Amino acid sequence: MFSSYRRLLALPGAAAFTCYGLLSRLSFGMLGVSMLAMIADRRGSYALAGSVSAAGLVGTAVGLPLLGRLVDRHGQARVAVPAVLLTALPRIALLFCVHGGAPDWTLFVCALASSGGPNIGGMARARWAHLLRDDPAARHTANSLEQALDELCFMTGPVLGILLCTRFFPEAGLLTSTVLSTAGALLFAAQRRTEPPLLASPANAPRSAVRTPGALVLVAAFLAVGMVFGSLEITTLAYLGGHGRQAAAGALLGLLAGGSCVSGLLFGLRPARRGPVVRFLLGLAAMTGLLVLPLAAAATGAGVGVLAAALFTAGSGTAPTMVTGMTLLQQVLPAGTVNEGMALAVSGIVTGISAGSAAGGLISQQAGPAAGYALAVASAALALLITLAGSRLLHPRGSAGEPASPPAALTADG
Repeated sequence: MFSSYRRLLALPGAAAFTCYGLLSRLSFGMLGVSMLAMIADRRGSYALAGSVSAAGLVGTAVGLPLLGRLVDRHGQARVAVPAVLLTALPRIALLFCVHGGAPDWTLFVCALASSGGPNIGGMARARWAHLLRDDPAARHTANSLEQALDELCFMTGPVLGILLCTRFFPEAGLLTSTVLSTAGALLFAAQRRTEPPLLASPANAPRSAVRTPGALVLVAAFLAVGMVFGSLEITTLAYLGGHGRQAAAGALLGLLAGGSCVSGLLFGLRPARRGPVVRFLLGLAAMTGLLVLPLAAAATGAGVGVLAAALFTAGSGTAPTMVTGMTLLQQVLPAGTVNEGMALAVSGIVTGISAGSAAGGLISQQAGPAAGYALAVASAALALLITLAGSRLLHPRGSAGEPASPPAALTADG
């Protein structure tokens, strides 16, 4: 059944960069919850922990596109290696500041400085786009694999982070996350034979992803999708807390990601029969409809078991939608801007998660968890409306990794 994925990983160098990239991305899944648990335990303040975590998200949203643009200009290895090393230093400093009782402002400085790591997921997708430049069907499968791996990291990362912080010592989660992100990124960057060449943009093409209207439409849609994720997390916590079952929140959120992971793997095995714009619109419509299930479960006061089933089913709409959206993003981006464009998409999602978490928490507190789940439905519908309104701008230019009219490849020295 999964022979298509085995064939992908059998390509020279593909298994290596996929595995090393997975290590680095797992650390990203651990990072937020490990930082929260560490600060809350050592400083006794969830408010401080949340504020420091939010500062890190702001740094990530700003820094990722800038790093992505540098990668497009100078190559993956030449940017990723110094970036991950410079990121590791303030993370280690954060450990010492928290453990040693340093002033609160030092935590914010360290969190901001440590948020500038490279976008390994985007780099991995760029490598697949280059390796499979002549095989659109295989690129579809590869993007599905990458999305499933993302979901796997979101499933296991928080669980591993909490386990380390509670079983060993409060700093264990962040320390492990730092080691994994640094080692994974360095090993990923060392796989030079699969690194895509630098591409010269055509003279009339935008030199930046932010000047591409179609890319901006998709980033806006991804921001709304991020609001879905953020509101689901905080609303589920609030719902379970109201039922005295807050300890089960990690398992239920894992089921949400698990439904997405399974659907993503299955989606990659199916050939794409419609155009990417139509597939993305259908995915967003399905996502909106499926999110009604946890809303109905909360509104009717259903138990934890019913909500778990609803979240797993609702999660099944996420990966196919994100796979198609990322594929479409690669197609609308001009040559030589793929890493910046992917980083912009991640920044949009991260910003949306932060906004959705804040709004969902406020709504759940004031109007109850059912209203929080209604925000998730409304956010998915907003993403659908944004894409519908901008659909005329989503015309493929050819793959951003390998444009329709391939420009000259540059050397690593430009």
